[in-house]
Formats: sequence, C-alpha cells, structure tokens
Amino acid sequence: MLVALNLRPTIVAVSPLLDELSVDLALTGSTAGLLMTLPVLCFGALGPLAPVLARRFGFERALALVLVLIVIGSAVRLHPSVWGLFAGTLFIGAGIAFGNILLPALIKRDFPDRVGLMSGLFSMSLTGGATLAAGITLPIARAAGLDWNVALAAWGLFALAALVCWVPYLRSAIAHAIVRRGAAGPLTRDRVAWWVTAFFGIQSINFYSMTAWLPTLLIASGSDAVFAGLMLSLVNLVAIPAATLAPVLAGRLANQAALVAWTGVFYVAGLGGLIWAIDLAPLWVALLGIGQGATIGLALTLIVLRSPDSNVATNLSSMAQSWGYLFAAAGPLALGLLNDVTGAWFWPLVVLLVLVVPQSVTGYFAGLPRTVTPASGPDTLGEDAGSGSAAKEQL
Repeated sequence: MLVALNLRPTIVAVSPLLDELSVDLALTGSTAGLLMTLPVLCFGALGPLAPVLARRFGFERALALVLVLIVIGSAVRLHPSVWGLFAGTLFIGAGIAFGNILLPALIKRDFPDRVGLMSGLFSMSLTGGATLAAGITLPIARAAGLDWNVALAAWGLFALAALVCWVPYLRSAIAHAIVRRGAAGPLTRDRVAWWVTAFFGIQSINFYSMTAWLPTLLIASGSDAVFAGLMLSLVNLVAIPAATLAPVLAGRLANQAALVAWTGVFYVAGLGGLIWAIDLAPLWVALLGIGQGATIGLALTLIVLRSPDSNVATNLSSMAQSWGYLFAAAGPLALGLLNDVTGAWFWPLVVLLVLVVPQSVTGYFAGLPRTVTPASGPDTLGEDAGSGSAAKEQL
C-alpha cells in the first residue's frame, strides 16, 4: 500500500501547478500537454521491462527500485527549468511504470485467495495518493511560500519514507526467491488479453486527460485556481470508495461483465454535466470520480482475475498496461491540441464522452468469466513461489 500510494502523487501534483509553471517556463499548450503525457508514455514504453526486473532481481528488489527512481526524479525537479522538469518526470515515469505492473502480479502471488480485497486496497492507495496530491499541493505551496519546483520535489520525501519502510523486505527477498523456468509464451494471440488491454487503455485515456486538464478547463470557465485544484481533489476523493468497493464486489462475482459495463453511466452523467451545466461542477466531478475509481479498480482486478497464476498475471499486467498506457498517452496531448485549435473545451469533452461507448463494450467482454492462455512455453516466474514453502525448499 505504501508503494502504491507513491504511484500517482508526483504526476497529479503537476496539474494544480500547471498554469504557474507554464507561465514561469513559457510553456505552450502543446508543450504542457506533452509534459502531462510523458509519464503515460513511460508507462507504455518501459512497462515491458518490469517482468525482466522481476525475473532478474525478484519483486522485492524491483519495487525498491520503483521508489528509488521516484525519489531521484523528484530531486531532479528541484532545478527550476524545462530540462529539470522533463528529466525528473522521465525518472518518475520509469519508476511508476514498473510499479504499476509489478503490484497486481504481487497480489496474485501472495494473496491468490483474497484478490478482490487486495486489489481494492491497491486501487484505494492509488486514488488516495492522487487525492492528496491534487488537494494539498497548491494550498500548502502557497501557505509556505514554496516555488512550484520545491512543491513538486517535496513529494519525493513521501517516496523516501516508503523506501525506508520497504528496506526490511529486501532482507527477506531471498526467502521469497522466484523460481526461474524460462520464458512463458506470448499473450498477443489471446482474445481475452486484448479485451483486458483495450479496456485498460480506454479508461486510462479518461483518467489522465481529466487529471491533466480538469483544473485548466474549470479556470477557463471562470473558476479560480484554488477551486479548480479542489475539484481535482474531489474527483479523486470520491474515487477512493469506488476504487475500493468495486474490486471487492468483482471478486465475489463469477461474471464481472455487467458490473464493468454499467460504470459507463457515471462517465456519461459526469462528462455530460461538465459540457452543458458546468455551474454544477462539484456534482458532475463527483459522479465522474465514482466512474473513474470503479473502472481503474476493475481494470486492475481483471488483470488478476483473468490470469490463472502469478506468472501469467505478470505478463498480462505488462501487456495490458504497456499497450494500454501507450494508447492512453495520446489523450492529454490530443485534447490539448484540440483545445488549441478550437479555443474551447467543448469538443475535448465530447471526445471523452464518445469514448465511453467502446470503454463499456471492451469492459463487458473483459469481464466475462474466462482466463488468459499463453501461446506456448513454461512459466515465467514459477507458480506462486514467493507465497509458500516451495522457494525455501529449493534454496
């Protein structure tokens, strides 16, 4: 949970400060969109390295590296320049890319009988970290008189504290050694794997697009920066119970198809409200947050539920998140460009509203009670070696 808490704040914290740092660094709308897209590109491009790290070093050491990279990236952001901002974001994006993929596989390895509960706690930690960053970054920075670069770098202390707490697990990493039996077959020929990947990617477009631009579009509609930051915090705050409860419910159901598909109703209400009645922004933002929390929780849970063991879970997590995030990376950038062209946020919101249809369809098929089958090859990481006595006996 401590690791998961650090997988969103360093990204989300940029959004409330985006106007301030854009003015200070003279960033255009397209460059600002690229800044918000860079972490998602890292998730997609570097994600395939996560299974390699897990096989080479084990989950414990690989997750320690996740926190180290976040700390380094936060420190680099202290330099108040474009290169410092982008270089720090690159380190952070790499760390989070590995953490995103490894944690669902770790749940499958260590908690195979409590997938729903642990996936819910994982999702709760993700949304909780995002809520903290969205809600307190700007107010604390202003109250303490911090520049934007210091405010962003301060989140590295949060990751450093988690790293200190993680150190004892490094000592026991040998006891949780992973049995290496060669490479597993690819999942790219499996239809279920592609449904999970498509659903993950489409719901990620909405989350990262709204994370990047919600404060900006509210400010453009006449709201002040503090209110806009609070709305970003609200969308993540209401997502916490949804992200916690949806996986628990999914874990108790044999068929998750209808549950996943119906989450689209909250998106339609939230996005439609922002388009046609933005004066009621808190209501629409709350509904959107429920939808976002439920879908991210379900997307991560489906990775675990559709996998027969931790080995396949690692590969499916890598495939779904790598391809999904590469697909999602186009969201913030495309919406920023569309806003530049049209001069308004109406059409970007309409695009997100239309995407609810394929999101619900892919979610329905991903939720059907089937498991992923690798094309060929033995297990990649061994059968739940870290959670039982098999690894110890082999050592």
